[in-house]
Amino acid sequence: MPTPDTDPRLLRAFLAVAEELHFTRAAARLFVAQQALSRDVRRLERELGAELFVRTTRQVALTPDGERLLPYARRVLDAHAELAGAFGGGTARPLLVDLNSEGTTAARVLERARELAPECELMARFESGLTWAASEILAGRLDVSFGRAAGLAPGVRAGLSVQPVRYEPMALMLPASHPLAGREVIPLSELSGTTVYAGAGNERTREWTELAALLFAAWDIELAPPVPLAVGVAEFQRVTAKAGHPVLAVTGFPPLPGSVLRPLVEPVPLSPLMLVWRRGLRHPGVDAVRSASAQLSRENGWLVPPPGAWLPEGDLSLMYDRS
Repeated sequence: MPTPDTDPRLLRAFLAVAEELHFTRAAARLFVAQQALSRDVRRLERELGAELFVRTTRQVALTPDGERLLPYARRVLDAHAELAGAFGGGTARPLLVDLNSEGTTAARVLERARELAPECELMARFESGLTWAASEILAGRLDVSFGRAAGLAPGVRAGLSVQPVRYEPMALMLPASHPLAGREVIPLSELSGTTVYAGAGNERTREWTELAALLFAAWDIELAPPVPLAVGVAEFQRVTAKAGHPVLAVTGFPPLPGSVLRPLVEPVPLSPLMLVWRRGLRHPGVDAVRSASAQLSRENGWLVPPPGAWLPEGDLSLMYDRS
C-alpha cells in the first residue's frame, strides 16, 4: 500500500533504474553500490506492493506498474528539488545546456541567459542532434537542448516542454573550390539532381535528416548516403570533404576552414529551432534560458518568417502549439 512517508531516496533509486534500464549504470549514476541500489528498489516494491521491474540476465524492463509510477516519481523528486532550492540556503545545481554546435543561435541564447542569471551555473554541452539530446534529457543527463522538435517520436515529445526560438534560414556549406561557391545565394531549383549531405545514417540527428528529405523531395535533390560518424570539427570536415558533397546547414552555422556558406533561396527553406526541456523541470537556469530566448527572438525578429518561405506544415503547427 503506498505511503505518504515513502523515502525520496527510494524514488531516486527507482528513477535511475527506470531511465538507465541497467542496475550497474544506475548505481554509478547515483554513486552507490549496486547491492544498495537493488535493496532500495526491493524496499520500494514492498512498500507499494507492486513489482516495478522485470529482471533477466540480459535486460531490465519496466512492468506496467513501473510505467505507472514513473511520472509520479519524477513529479515528487522535482518538487523535492524545488523545495531544496527555495529553502536550502545554497545555489541551484548546474544546468546542463546542449548547444549542438559552437557558434550557433543556441550559443547566443546561452550567452544572454548567463547575463540574465549570473548567479546560475549554466554549463554548455555539445550532443550533436536533438534526437539524441532529447533521450538524454528524459534520462536526466541533460536539462536543455535546441532543435527541430517536430522530428521527435510522439512518446518522447510527451515528456518535453518546448518554446519556439527561431526560424533559421537554411544554407549550403561548400568547398571554396566548388562551382557554386562564387554565388552569393543559391536558388533551390539549381540544385536539382545534386547530391547533398544531411546527416543520413546518423541516429543522433534523425530530425535534421527527416527535414532535409522533405525539402529535397520537393526540389529533386538527392540525399547523400551515410558516411562514417565523425566526432569533432576536424573529423567532420575530413569525412565530408572525402565524400565530396555539399553539406546542408543553416546560415548561422560557422563555416569550416576552406569552406563557404551560401544561403538557399527561391524560396528560403527554414529550419524551426525550438528550446526543449524536460516537462515539469523547475530550475532558475531554465527560466533564464527561456527569457533569453524570448528576448533575442523579439529583438532580432527570429520568429517572423520571410514571405513565401518553405517549412513543412507539421513544423509550422508545432511552432504555435506548445502543449
